[in-house]
Amino acid sequence: MAEAAPLWAAVVLPFALAAAACCAASVDALLAASARCGPARGARDAVSRAATPLRATVRLFARRPRRTTAADTALTRLGAAVVPVAAVLACAVLPWGFTSVTDPTVGVVWFNAMEALAWAGVWLVGWGPNSTLSMIGGYRFLAQGLAYELPHMFALTTAALGAESLRVGDVVAAQSGLWFVVWMPVAFVVYLLSALGMSFWGPFGHPLGRDIASGVAVELGGVDRLLLLGGRWMLLVTTAGFSVPLFLGGGHGPLLPAWAWTLLKTGAVLALLVTARRVLPTARMDRYLEPAWMVLIPLTLAQALFVAVAVLDR
Repeated sequence: MAEAAPLWAAVVLPFALAAAACCAASVDALLAASARCGPARGARDAVSRAATPLRATVRLFARRPRRTTAADTALTRLGAAVVPVAAVLACAVLPWGFTSVTDPTVGVVWFNAMEALAWAGVWLVGWGPNSTLSMIGGYRFLAQGLAYELPHMFALTTAALGAESLRVGDVVAAQSGLWFVVWMPVAFVVYLLSALGMSFWGPFGHPLGRDIASGVAVELGGVDRLLLLGGRWMLLVTTAGFSVPLFLGGGHGPLLPAWAWTLLKTGAVLALLVTARRVLPTARMDRYLEPAWMVLIPLTLAQALFVAVAVLDR
């Protein structure tokens, strides 16, 4: 069981997650500029490129919101706000070293439930503006969820099965000798794919596709757009961070303190997920659904069966 963090940690958590999301967005902007214009010409140029997301944020505050005919503005704003809220609530069960804001007995289930909440938020953003392109983006996200959710649930279940507990702190404690990624590689890979899908990032960025003029975000402006796109980054950071207690031993590691190991591992996974957008093509869900159900689900079930037998043989 993870140690309980002080009460002020619950207040700091949203700001810390937002700061981590800003850092990740800055690194992505730096990589994008390097790919488009070549290496940075000095430190000043690098800082200017990394500050691109901050400048975009300021412009959003000055941008007038778009209005469409018969739009449900309240529903749209509710959906946009739900995305970052779901990321923060999911992050609450994420141990920082061996300490977390909360460590409920069903922490793994709680994380998955917050993912479903993010589903609802993105779909509401697509539905609310009463716009064809926006609605197509929302339905693309639902189709995407149907494709990756079942393998994702089995990957989460496999880690909990190895620890014989749904408490995230117990999952970390069960990896004091051997990280789960060593004997659950299939579940780990499927989890990373699902993290991309949950954050509609990289190969799973179809809901924001250019062919539908940014999809769910096409009619958003100002704070609403900032909440959706910022929440997307927060989801990416949270899912990267949750892979650490699930499969990478949490804060376990030699020499360094537990919080430093958590930070290093989260940074490595986040870098991998950010890079995925540049090396993997966008996947159409009608083409991804078949391998997801016909290949990934049997593989994750076989992985879970292997882990169950190993646990019974202890």
